[in-house]
Amino acid sequence: MSVTPDSATQPHKGHRARLRARLERDPSVMADYEVLELLLGYGLTRKDTRPLAEDLLRRFGSMRGVLDARPDELMHVVGFGPGLMAIWRVLRELLARYAASAVRRREELATPQAVAKMARARLAGCPHEECWMALVNSRNGLIAWERLRRGSISAVPVHPRDVLEVALAHKASGIILVHNHPGGSPEPSGADLTLTEELRQLAPRMGLRFLDHVIVTEGDCYSIMRGSFV
Repeated sequence: MSVTPDSATQPHKGHRARLRARLERDPSVMADYEVLELLLGYGLTRKDTRPLAEDLLRRFGSMRGVLDARPDELMHVVGFGPGLMAIWRVLRELLARYAASAVRRREELATPQAVAKMARARLAGCPHEECWMALVNSRNGLIAWERLRRGSISAVPVHPRDVLEVALAHKASGIILVHNHPGGSPEPSGADLTLTEELRQLAPRMGLRFLDHVIVTEGDCYSIMRGSFV
């Protein structure tokens, strides 16, 4: 009885092995689709993943576009199923925690840009609004970064009391509020402006500094306290 080698029944295995060898030698020379097909190969071990990798890049425009794509968008791509979605969720969580860890090592978290970078890593591709808080000490060093509320596709209800209670529980000195706009426009709503003004007035009475309220989208960052894009 003869045994057919894997290389005959699954010719893509040899190609994948060559890609891994190139990755070990010099990852920087690899094309985006090659890196992506290697990643996809961990979920689709018996399938040639190059066509799917190329399709994803065509649809979403870049590697960042693929990684930031919403789950529902990915699941509409032929060949992208629940197994790959599980890998994607782990990867997204890893990237979000990496971004937060990088900020935690810095001495200060004093600019909307620094906050937006951390927030985008967490909220990229999120199909609904979420409100997060960056809590800092007296030197603007990050002491906590956590979700306050999860909302709908167009709103996330937050009350000043919710924000202040969390800040006091962490013994924070300053508060930076962050939420995303999945629709793509960073313009603040009337509710966003009202919440910001209420916190600006109430926080000092509680011995807290309200530093900013930042709105992030995939491409923009708007500071309500500064009244401008940053």
